[in-house]
Amino acid sequence: MTTGAQPMRLRHTLLAALLLYGSGNALAQSDRALRIVVAAAAGGPSDFVARLLAPRLGEALHQNIVVDNRASANGVAGADIAAKAAPDGLTLAVGNSGTHAINAALYKRLPYDPLRDFAPISQLVVSPMVLVATPRLQYNTVADVIAAARREPNKLNIAIAGASGQLAGEALKAQMKIALNNVPYKGGVPATLAVIGGESDVSLLTLQGAVAQINAGRIKALGVTTLRRTPALPNVPTMAESGVEGFDFGVWHGLFAPAGTPDAIVRKLNAEVVRILNLAESKQRLAPEGYEVIAGTPEQFTIVLKREIGRYRKIVVDAGIPRE
Repeated sequence: MTTGAQPMRLRHTLLAALLLYGSGNALAQSDRALRIVVAAAAGGPSDFVARLLAPRLGEALHQNIVVDNRASANGVAGADIAAKAAPDGLTLAVGNSGTHAINAALYKRLPYDPLRDFAPISQLVVSPMVLVATPRLQYNTVADVIAAARREPNKLNIAIAGASGQLAGEALKAQMKIALNNVPYKGGVPATLAVIGGESDVSLLTLQGAVAQINAGRIKALGVTTLRRTPALPNVPTMAESGVEGFDFGVWHGLFAPAGTPDAIVRKLNAEVVRILNLAESKQRLAPEGYEVIAGTPEQFTIVLKREIGRYRKIVVDAGIPRE
C-alpha cells in the first residue's frame, strides 16, 4: 500500500523530470504554490523586487507564486529557512548583499553557508546607498565632510542604520583616513530621523529609504555609492566623482534556490528571470526607484558572491569589528 508521503515525493520527482525536459507547464503539475522567501518585511527593497518578478514568473511557469516575507535580524532566519527547504524547484529566495555576503563576514556561526547551501540563479538588480547630511550643517559635498572629519576627528556623528551602511562607512573611513563617530540605530527610519533632526550629522542610507526625504529637502544628498549616477537622483555625484576613488558599494539583490536543486530547473528559472528583468516595462518600474538591472548567469553570480564575501571579510578584519 502506498503511504501518504510517497505520492508527495512522486509529484516532486515528476516536477523535476518535467522541468528537465523543458515543459512550459511543468510547475502546474504540483499542488503547491512556488514560494519566494524574502528575508525582510514587506515593503522593503528585496520585497519590491520579489513582487515585481512574481506575476511574470508565474505566467511563464503556469504556476501560482507566493511571496513569503520572513523578517529577522539581518535576514538570518529568513535566509536559513530558504537554505533548508527541499531542493524541488518550489522554494526560491531573494537574497541580497547583506544576507549572502555581509552576514558571512559578521557572523562566526551563521546557520547557513551562502555558497554551500544555495544554488545561485541570477543577480537581479543593484542600487546605491547615498551619503546624506543634516541641513543644519554647512557641508554640501563629500569633500566638505572629509575635510571636516580630518580637522576634527570623531566630532561628526554618522548614523548607522544597518550592516551595509556600517561596512561602507568603515571602508570610507579607511580609504580617506578619517574618523567618524558611529551611532547605531535600529533601522533606516530612526537613522534618517536622526539626520533630519541633527542628532547625527551624516549617514549612509539605502536610496529607497532616503529619496523621499532628499526630494523634500529634509536631508542633503552628497554622494551615491555606486560607480554610476542613479536616475533617481541624477544631479547627485558618485563618491568616486567626489574624490573617493573607486568607491563602489551598491546593494544588490539576487535569486537563489536551495543547494541540490536540479541544474535544469536552475537554468530554466535563470532564462525566465533574465527575460523578465530586461522587459521594457520592468526597467521602467525599476529605474525611478534607483535600481539597475544586472541579471546574468549562475556562474557570473557565483563569482560575484565569492568576491563580495572576501571583500566584506577584509573590511570587518581591518576595522576590528567583532564577529558575533
